[in-house]
Amino acid sequence: MKGINLHCQGILRRTVTEDMTARQMKSGSLRVLATPAVVALMEEAACEAIAYFMEDGETTVGTSMSIDHVAPSPVGKKIRVEADVQTFSKREIVFHCTAYDEDTCALIASGTHKRVVVNWVKFQEKADKMLEAGNAVAAT
Repeated sequence: MKGINLHCQGILRRTVTEDMTARQMKSGSLRVLATPAVVALMEEAACEAIAYFMEDGETTVGTSMSIDHVAPSPVGKKIRVEADVQTFSKREIVFHCTAYDEDTCALIASGTHKRVVVNWVKFQEKADKMLEAGNAVAAT
């Protein structure tokens, strides 16, 4: 991994769609931006923030997410999601993430997200072996 600059940012702009709602994601009954959708957007913004710094064969995996989702966003609302690199060590990167109403700049959600740099081939092979081992046990 190339040296990551503190405060590198990934910024996304999206419009809340029906498939992003709590009702569709089964995390509630309302047609508002679901917390799982906010988390996914924050992870996407974090990946965007550090994409340039990844070497061949590297990727990151999310290991932790803690957010406060403080305001609703209805279908059709434009939002902005940001992930800002706060710290990094050999392999762990910590982000401060926020989501805002694009029109009013009101806070929708904020939190902390951690990602770890991995070799994607080795990581995928390890995951695939877990599936194979589970299938072998189920077949016996």
